[in-house]
Amino acid sequence: MNILFLCTGNSCRSQMAEAWARKLAQDAGLSSSLAFKSAGLEVHGLNPLAVKVMQQQAIDISKRESTLLDDSLLNWADLVVTVCSHADQHCPLSADHQSKLHLPFEDPAAATGNEEQRMQVFRRVCEQIKSELSNLLKTLKPAH
Repeated sequence: MNILFLCTGNSCRSQMAEAWARKLAQDAGLSSSLAFKSAGLEVHGLNPLAVKVMQQQAIDISKRESTLLDDSLLNWADLVVTVCSHADQHCPLSADHQSKLHLPFEDPAAATGNEEQRMQVFRRVCEQIKSELSNLLKTLKPAH
C-alpha cells in the first residue's frame, strides 16, 4: 500500500508524518508492504525546527526537501492522509481506488515565542503524529 501524507507546504507535519511512518513500519516489520511519501499543495521548504525535533527522536530528515503535489504522486497513492485542514479541503483524489483520511494536527510553524517555546509546540505535535500513526499502522497490519 502506498501512503501519501499531504499538507499545505510540506515543511513540518507531512515531513514528520512520513518519517514517523517509515520508522514505525520498519519497527513493526511492515516496510515491505507499505511505502510512504509526503507532499504539499505548495512548497515552503523544510522547517529547521522540524529537523531539530526529529533529530531529538533519532530520525534524520535533514536531507529531505519540500515536494509539490503533482499527478504522478497522487496517482501513486492508495491512501492520502491529510494532516491539515487546508490540505483536506483542497485535496484532489485522482482515482476511484483511492482513500482519504484526515488526521489534523496543529501547525507547529505557527508557534510563537522564543525557540524553546516553539520547540515545545513542535515536540507536542511530533508526539501526536507518532501516536496517531502508530494507531493507523495497527489498522493496516495484515492479519496472520
